[in-house]
Amino acid sequence: MAAWKRALAYPVREGRASCPGRSAARTPAERSESRGKRCAADPGTRFSGEWKGTGVPDQRCTAARFALALHRIRDTRRQLTGLDTCAALVLVTALSAAFAQAQTDYPTRPVRIIVGFGAGAVADTPARLLAQKFSQSLGHQFVVENRPGAGSNIAAESVARAVADGHTLFMATSANTINATTSNLAFDVTKDFAPIALVCAVPNMLVAHPSLGVDNLQQLIALAKAKPEQIHFGSSGVATTTHLAGELINVMAGVKLVHVPYPGSAQALTDVLAARIPLLFAPASAVIQHVEKGQLKAIAVTQLKRAGIAPDVPTMAEAGLPDYDIGLWFGLLAPAGTPRDVIDKLARVVNEALKSDDVATALRTAGLDPLGSSPDEFARYIVSEVQKGASVARAAGLKK
Repeated sequence: MAAWKRALAYPVREGRASCPGRSAARTPAERSESRGKRCAADPGTRFSGEWKGTGVPDQRCTAARFALALHRIRDTRRQLTGLDTCAALVLVTALSAAFAQAQTDYPTRPVRIIVGFGAGAVADTPARLLAQKFSQSLGHQFVVENRPGAGSNIAAESVARAVADGHTLFMATSANTINATTSNLAFDVTKDFAPIALVCAVPNMLVAHPSLGVDNLQQLIALAKAKPEQIHFGSSGVATTTHLAGELINVMAGVKLVHVPYPGSAQALTDVLAARIPLLFAPASAVIQHVEKGQLKAIAVTQLKRAGIAPDVPTMAEAGLPDYDIGLWFGLLAPAGTPRDVIDKLARVVNEALKSDDVATALRTAGLDPLGSSPDEFARYIVSEVQKGASVARAAGLKK
C-alpha cells in the first residue's frame, strides 16, 4: 500500500498527526531513541524528532506530513460548512420575509395596463374603467398605456417579457387566441401569461338584408344548402372573430357561405345596408339601430348568452346550432410567474368592479356585456378558445 494511503488510515486527534511508521515519541529518551530511525510507512525518510514539540513526527516523513495537512483541511471545512449553513439560513429567512412583505404591500409603485389597440378602441373602455377601480382599491395609480400594432401582438409580447411582479398587466382580447392559431408568435398565450379574470364581451350579431328573404337561422341554412357558394357574408377582416363566426356556421351546418373581408365593420355595414352583400357579422352595438329601424334583420348573436343590448335576439345555439360560441372578449393577464397572491388580489378587485353599478352600466352603455371569472376559470377558457380557433381556422384554410 502506498505511504499516503496508509497515512489516511491512521487517526488524527487533538491536532496531532500520528506517523504510520511508528508511535509518536512521548519521553525525551524515546524521542532521542527515535532519531535516525527510518519511517516504516515511508522507508526513504528518516525521523529527526518531533515537529516543534507537538508530538508530530518531523515533516521529512511524507506520510505524516500528508496526514496532518489532511486533518487541517477537514477541520477547516467543518468550520466553514457550519458558518455557511448558518449564514444561508439567515439569508433565506430574511429574503422570505422581505418577499412576503413585498407581496402583502402590492402594489409598491404605479401599475401599467397595456392595451394592444389605439386610444378610443373598444378595448380601451374596460381597461380605463378597471384602472380607476384598481387605483381606488389598491392605493396606487394604475395607468393605461396604448401600444397598438400587429393585432395587439406587439403589446402582448412586451408584457410576456415584463418582470413578473404584477406591475405590468395586459388587456387581452380574443384576437390573441386567434393569432395563436394563425400567426407565428414569439410567445405562447397559454403559457407565457398568468390569467387574472375574464372581464367582458362584445356580442357579435349576424344580420341580413331584407332582400335575402330569410327571417331566422334555419331558413338561412336551408337557403345556403340550396345555393352553395352563392351567398356572401361580410366581416371586419381576415382571421377576425366576425370572419371565424361565418366559418363556424359553415363547419357546423355543413354549408358554404363565402367570406368577403373589409377593412372594418363600418365599411362592411355600408355595403350590407346597400344590399351589395346580403349578410354581415358585426358588433351588436354597431347594427342594432338599423335592426330597430327595419333596415336589417337580426338572425342571431354569436355568444352563448344573449346580448344585453339586444335581449330579444336569440343566440346561435338557441336558433339551431348547439354549442355554437364565438365572439370578441376582453380579459386581464399578467406575465407568467406573477405571485398567486397578487393575481388573486387583482382578480378580487376586477370581479367586485364588474358587479358595481357604475362599471356595469358604463360597459353596457358601450355595448359590452360584463362577465367576470376566477383566474383558473379564465385559464381554462383561454385554452378552449385556442383549440376552437385552431379547428375553425383549419376549416377555413387559414395557415400560419
